[in-house]
Amino acid sequence: MSDFKTIIEPFRIKSVEPIRMTTREEREGFLREAGYNLFSLHADTVIIDLLTDSGTGAMSSEQWAAMQRGDESYAGSPSWFRFEAAVKKLFAFKHIIPTHQGRAAEKILFSVIGGKGKVVPSNTHFDTTRANVEATGAEGVDLVIAEGKVPSSRHPFKGNVDLGRLESLLVERGADVPAVFVTVTNNSGGGQPVSLENLRGVRAVCDRFKKPLFLDGCRFAENAWFIREREPGQGEREVADIVREIGSLADGMTMSAKKDAIANIGGWLAMNDDQLAQKCRTVLILTEGFPTYGGLAGRDLEAIAQGLEEVVQHDYLRYRVGSTAYLGERLSAAGVPVVLPIGGHAVFLDARAMLPHIDPLQYPGQALAVELYRVGGVRGCEIGTVMFGRHPDGSETPAAMDLVRLAIPRRMYTQSHIDYVLEVVFKVAENAKKLPGYRISWEPPALRHFTARFEPVA
Repeated sequence: MSDFKTIIEPFRIKSVEPIRMTTREEREGFLREAGYNLFSLHADTVIIDLLTDSGTGAMSSEQWAAMQRGDESYAGSPSWFRFEAAVKKLFAFKHIIPTHQGRAAEKILFSVIGGKGKVVPSNTHFDTTRANVEATGAEGVDLVIAEGKVPSSRHPFKGNVDLGRLESLLVERGADVPAVFVTVTNNSGGGQPVSLENLRGVRAVCDRFKKPLFLDGCRFAENAWFIREREPGQGEREVADIVREIGSLADGMTMSAKKDAIANIGGWLAMNDDQLAQKCRTVLILTEGFPTYGGLAGRDLEAIAQGLEEVVQHDYLRYRVGSTAYLGERLSAAGVPVVLPIGGHAVFLDARAMLPHIDPLQYPGQALAVELYRVGGVRGCEIGTVMFGRHPDGSETPAAMDLVRLAIPRRMYTQSHIDYVLEVVFKVAENAKKLPGYRISWEPPALRHFTARFEPVA
């Protein structure tokens, strides 16, 4: 560990991209044109873009060099074998199936194991995961521990699965459960990690009921770092070793390589079951491509393989998690309500606590996210009733929490950018009581947060 408090980026900047510095008046117009949906903004009108950490990071010089080696052979490319070896070095699953991103892996898997009457338990399903479960007619059930729904709780592993509730579900509906899922880290709950102890407990429950355990492994390295830092007996281990143990406890995984493989595109589906793999590869060929490229170019496979080497380096993870904590802890110290403890990839503002005058069905998370952009050009993402409040039967209820996620792209912004975000949040907090709620003027039947249009409530 360093003897100094300053968090320095463990890399040098080799290429820069200009930021367009918009005015508040300009942003007012952009918001109206976008129907107050931040997904509908032109990215070049955003000053600091914290909408997502998915595919938005900066690749290293070694990744760019690896891309030059990319072989575009349709079948059996050397790039495929390098990709497969890099994945298996960390996750020793028998079958590795490449996909163009994580939701493609979800789509393939749930189209095979899902279906009407099925139920898929998880700590917390993310939006695309739940949508792919529900698209088959199945039901996604969230079983995170009670502390995971309390933003102010400092439980070190708020992503843990409630083992008692999982066992009860399997007793009542075991015949309807095709697999158990655990998301690491638990994105929808504030980027909170899952402990090794809890994963071992989930594995034991799955074994008793003869159910396969799958990981949504998007942020596996950050989760492993939290295990190393917070879980007793893990502090001297290499992160890569912890990752291998995490993988050994599961029967398969879905993965977006746009997160903890530090790539701009890509993902995979992995498993040990031969028959399931055969069915999934058949769907892959129909929808993504041949099993040795799965919708990716050879250069993308190379970038992912190199990214998997870099993401488990301790210097990188110390900087990654530390710089996110820098933002979150300073907001918390100033009285801004955030999800605690701070997660690895994002800071989650507690919009419901910050805007108590706005009813959850008038979307306080959306109101806060809109204001951050209006005031300072900072784009975040609502994680709350807009994203999770609408149900397949058409009803709407408040989500467990109304949050705004400020997701930090990997290796992209410096500490001065983060200091600017702090100033913007503080300025918005000063006038939080004056902010209006919002209503939806148009929405699609599924995943409405991506394309819905809003208008402020007078």
